[in-house]
Formats: sequence, structure tokens, C-alpha cells
Amino acid sequence: MGADRFESTNTREPASRRRTKPSPSLRALEARRQLLYELLSGLSGVALALFMWGHMFLVGSFLTGARGFDALASGMEDIYLAQPTVLAITVLFLVHAAMASRKIPAQVRDRRRLRDLTRGLEGVQPDRPAHVESSLWIWQVWTGMILLVLGSFHLILVGLDVFTDLYGAHTGIEAVSTQARVAGGLWIVYAILLLCVEFHASTGLYRFAVKWGIGARLGRPALRRIELVLLYGFLGLGALTLVVLAGWIDPPLAFLIEE
Repeated sequence: MGADRFESTNTREPASRRRTKPSPSLRALEARRQLLYELLSGLSGVALALFMWGHMFLVGSFLTGARGFDALASGMEDIYLAQPTVLAITVLFLVHAAMASRKIPAQVRDRRRLRDLTRGLEGVQPDRPAHVESSLWIWQVWTGMILLVLGSFHLILVGLDVFTDLYGAHTGIEAVSTQARVAGGLWIVYAILLLCVEFHASTGLYRFAVKWGIGARLGRPALRRIELVLLYGFLGLGALTLVVLAGWIDPPLAFLIEE
């Protein structure tokens, strides 16, 4: 039976069943298409990372208390800056998700292999650049899959706040309703989202810089240190803001806007 299975390897396939090689023009067209996909994925990712860091500072206004947060939020809504920004970021998020998802394993079997590969690289010659780069890519895929779900949830929630009065006393983002949601249990979701966003963003910028030769004179070790500074810096700011939003500590900078 085994011989019958591989018998076709010793016989010549009919011409009608032979695979024809793509022409050079088709290969060039496919190469350009893949390059376009890579550029769209990378540039949309960079734009989202820069936005998220700016967004972190805006949300960090809650460190000055509810009064400071509301003043900033209502000010952006009054000049119609928040509404188009939410729409633009939603579109950008969808574009990046579509482009980057080409690298996400679609089959459960492939995801299990990715999980096994992740475990296999942990603790194996961590000082070797090849293992570091592979591990970063794998964990970026994992965090990307989580962000696809939690990021969509967050965008829908923010959109409802900005365009409706469903969760507040009036249309727009409010400190009271935001803090109530976080303190009511959503802090768990936002803690996971914070970890994934900051790792995905800092690692994505590092990998984008390496892939396209940006900062090549600095070298990978220096780029890696910059990545870690950005990662831990924004993680610290985000964690402090989340703790204040959850109501576990008072806003430490409230004295700045006291009447």
C-alpha cells in the first residue's frame, strides 16, 4: 500500500496536470503587492503607536483629577477634534489589522505550533540575536491577536461615549462614567490591554526600524534599549493612571488645578 501511495513519483505527470511557473511579470507584480502590504502594515502600525503614546498622555490627565480630565475631554470635543479622531483611528486600526493579520496563523493547529515554538525559544541562548528577534516576532503575533479583540471593544466603547449619551449624563467622554466602568471591573480588561498595547507598539517600532534600516548607525543594541525605555516608561505611566481610575489611590497631581 505504501508503494502504491508514492508510485506517482516514478511516473511522468500528464501535461494538463503540470503546474506552470508564473511568468516574471506576475512574480514582479506579486512582489510589489507584498511590498505594498508590508508598507501599509508597518506605516499604519507606526501611526497607531504614536497615537497611543499621545493618547496615554491625554488619559494621564486623570492624574490631575476628574476636573482636569473633563476639561481636556470636553475641550477636544467642543472644537470637534475628538470625533474625527475616533473615526480616523478606527479606520487605521482596521487597515492595520487587515494587513498584519496575514501573518497570524488561521488554523488552530498552526497556533499550537506557534505556542510550542514560543516555549521552545524561552531560555534557549537568550543572548543570541536570532532568538531575541524570533521571540519578539512571536510575542508580537500573540499580543496582536489579543489587541484585535480588546482593541475593537475599546474603540466601540469610546465611540459610544463620544457620539452618544448612552453611558453618561451627556454626549462625550466623562470622568465619572469612565471611572465607574474601570472601578466596576473593567480594570482587568484595561490592564491586559495596557500590557499588550505597550509591548506591541514598542516592539513594532523596533522591528520596523530594523526591517527598513532606520537608525542603522545606532545598531540593534541601541535600538533595543530605546525600545525598552519606551516600553517601561509608558507601562509605568499607564499603570499609575489605571490605578487612579480604579479608585485605589487619589490623583497625585490634583494639587496642580486646585481652585
